[in-house]
Amino acid sequence: MTQGSHEITRLLLAWSEGDREALDRLAPLVYSELRRLAKSYMRKERAGHTLQTTALINEAYLRLIDAGQVEWQNRAHFFGVAARAMRQILVAMARERGCQKRGGGARQVSLDEAMVIDDGPDEDLVALDESLEALAQIDARKAQVVEMRFFGGLTEAEIAAALDVSSETVRRDWRLARSWLRRKLSGEQND
Repeated sequence: MTQGSHEITRLLLAWSEGDREALDRLAPLVYSELRRLAKSYMRKERAGHTLQTTALINEAYLRLIDAGQVEWQNRAHFFGVAARAMRQILVAMARERGCQKRGGGARQVSLDEAMVIDDGPDEDLVALDESLEALAQIDARKAQVVEMRFFGGLTEAEIAAALDVSSETVRRDWRLARSWLRRKLSGEQND
């Protein structure tokens, strides 16, 4: 863990304990990583998306600071939650567009298609989100691993630290979750 990671973790813990000044010092330290996350999301969106990267960052940041008294564990936990907030924002927009344009029906896609969300329809993101929600009902940790790795861009080590498990457990969860999601997105029955 780098010195910057330690500082972010220290400030997150101070913020969790009610130190509002810690939030002011934290913002510039996490902005570039939030921007990287947002750019990653926006690259996967269709061309001409109405939401801009900066607006996605701002909306996610507002959700994070308005989330109430979250007990932040560390940097990885914060960025995992930030990734989830960004995904929820984009999924909400995709669902809204789907309802307006086509009655909201989502089509099934393969995991590979969903993980390379290109200039295609918003339904891919909605289908992946619904599948992740279904996985979370069965195994919340595996869903968190997918979210943190795919959407959050966290490393196995960062995910392991955030979830307090070994890197091997993260690798195993990732493999099993990908397999489960592929079957779910392809329409096969899941056990």
